[in-house]
Amino acid sequence: MLESLGLSAQAEVVYRAMLANPRWGVAELSEHMAIGESELRSILDMLVDLALLRPSWQADGTLRLVSPQAGLAGLLAQAEADVAERQRQIEATRLAIADLAAAHQETRERIDVIRHSDVESVRTRLEELAHSTKFECLSFSRGGAKRPEGINAAKPLNQLALERGVSCRNIYQESFRNDPATLAFARWMAELGSKSRIVPVVPMHMVIVDREVALVPINPADTSQGALEIHSPGMVAALHLLFEQVWESATPFGEAPKAGADGLEPIERELMRLLAAGHTDETVGRKLGLSVRTVRRLMAELTQQLGANSRFQAGVEAARRGWL
Repeated sequence: MLESLGLSAQAEVVYRAMLANPRWGVAELSEHMAIGESELRSILDMLVDLALLRPSWQADGTLRLVSPQAGLAGLLAQAEADVAERQRQIEATRLAIADLAAAHQETRERIDVIRHSDVESVRTRLEELAHSTKFECLSFSRGGAKRPEGINAAKPLNQLALERGVSCRNIYQESFRNDPATLAFARWMAELGSKSRIVPVVPMHMVIVDREVALVPINPADTSQGALEIHSPGMVAALHLLFEQVWESATPFGEAPKAGADGLEPIERELMRLLAAGHTDETVGRKLGLSVRTVRRLMAELTQQLGANSRFQAGVEAARRGWL
């Protein structure tokens, strides 16, 4: 109980025994407590160091017991002073960190574009932004399933921002519904207060913080190559406008995508548009976050729905109906 004042548990027991039996000497204490005299004398030396035993006023070479009111109160006052000093040091350190971070950020803001050349650098920067975001974080999540390491890295950062009251909005690609881990991550985010919507195709991975900083991939086709951190107000404003336009047309998370007047769901319409533009099944699959097998199954269903015998006929009929 008194360890925070510097007393070990055993020294506290000895001190309590001496308070209860002030006339006992070393021999009596040793016998009562079943402690060897050598060990007991070490404990008594500790009590002397803590000023709970002091030289006697009456007999030279002997020690007197200091009462709890005087001895322990003094130790408590010293502990409180130590805590106050430590708190002062922490506050001074916090101010020093804030000054250093402000200077670092000022240097960054003088550069319109900063290059982060690998995933580690990108994640480090996202961790910094999670601590410094003031009011808003917007993001595009492209593709289907998120990698487990990506989810594990994102969770604590998102939780930190949301618990600080930051508004988080995220746009997912519709194919993410097919991956249980990614779907569970999206639900976890929603429970913490994040708002999400879904579209057939997300233009690229992107994060926008406080409408001041944007991160986009160096190569949208390979995010492992790193990201560009953009500070240019004009470029960030353009990316923010893109996000808001996609957000307005997206389906709220938890709702089924709504079919248009032509009966097509958004992902089916996007599939027809991509194939009509000449993209291969493989390219369409990458853009939609779907397997080639799923792309071909959906196309076969649409071809049948159009009453066509081939993809070419399906394209002609889709154009006639105004699907393209």
